[in-house]
Amino acid sequence: MSPARVPQPRKPAKPPVPPVRPLPPVPPDRSTECSVRTAPPPAIDHSETPKPGQPVLGPLPVPAKPVGGPRMAGCADILPEGAPPLPAGETSASWVLADMDSGAILAARDPHARERPASCLKVLTSLVVLDKLNLDTDVEGTQQDANVDGSRVGVGPQGHYTVRQLLTGLIMNSGNDAANALARQMGGVPATLAAMTAKARELGGLDTRPATPSGLDAQGMSTSAYDLAVFYRVLMRNPEFAEISRIRLFQWPGHGDQPGFMVSSDNKMLTTYPGTIGGKTGFTDDARHTRIAAAERNGRRLEVVLMRGEQHPVAMDTQAARLLDYGFALPRSTPPVGQLVEQAPSDTTDDATGSSAATEASPGTPADRSNRTKALLTIGGGVLLGIALSVLLARRRRPGGRHTVGS
Repeated sequence: MSPARVPQPRKPAKPPVPPVRPLPPVPPDRSTECSVRTAPPPAIDHSETPKPGQPVLGPLPVPAKPVGGPRMAGCADILPEGAPPLPAGETSASWVLADMDSGAILAARDPHARERPASCLKVLTSLVVLDKLNLDTDVEGTQQDANVDGSRVGVGPQGHYTVRQLLTGLIMNSGNDAANALARQMGGVPATLAAMTAKARELGGLDTRPATPSGLDAQGMSTSAYDLAVFYRVLMRNPEFAEISRIRLFQWPGHGDQPGFMVSSDNKMLTTYPGTIGGKTGFTDDARHTRIAAAERNGRRLEVVLMRGEQHPVAMDTQAARLLDYGFALPRSTPPVGQLVEQAPSDTTDDATGSSAATEASPGTPADRSNRTKALLTIGGGVLLGIALSVLLARRRRPGGRHTVGS
């Protein structure tokens, strides 16, 4: 007789599995907001390390009142009241979207963040070139031009180029060799940097300190999306530059026994984004990707400047195109969040204007802003001038091939 089976306790029924819901999108990391208010992030290499005996440049003063309006002091996204959300994928650290004709800023993110410009600084170089040089002047290339670090358009010894051709190579193909040749024509790199600094201050670009004519990283370099938007808006009023900005292909002259060749514009949006009228790309190891793009639609001209961006997960050109689309979709009556200025504001404090110019002329001034005025009063003017010249003449070079134009 088989043993009786002992009844087993019944297992409790499993609770119903709730439906799987997709996770909300992860917002961009804003943990570093306002961390670059006075100076760019630390360099990842030795490009900005002072040489032995070279003074250390402190950051530029921050104006007591933000240039362009009170909302320009914000570090996160700055949108008009009631505006739709921004398009997905806008991951650049800072940017400015503005109307090129009125100067109205339609939207922005951390517009006065101090960033490195990379080759987008060439728009400031171009402003100085157009101020100081005749476009038909002949310039002879040198081996020094050909040896310059980074991207080159093809300037070489025994080559002869008009200023217009060099300016074309500077913008179309981001030629650092063209920048060097133009700087020679304007009296050398120190004189060119002094003129660029003066031009930036004249236009109200108080975040900008040029350290090289080409945009290669060097000690003290800084700018902002706001400043570059100011510079580019003024620059595009020049018909010669506006024409150069639209060129897609250009026959570059040869030099010596080297024949000429065709160069193409680095601004791929000229062929991919309808209505594109100009722009500039840039990249260095420390600046990361920088981008200026300008387009016209239905009689409305907009520009967007993006700083410290990456090509992944969304390409810089796509980020720029989406922001331009966003701006064109806003009604013309949308109240601006700020304004692009055309000259240095008169309501900034002395510490943000006068002493910043003094800092430019005296790289040995201590970085501590609280001691700057005392230092300037106690250091002799002749010593200041000597230090300035020694720093400006000491051009920081980086290994070849490490600085290229953004893809």
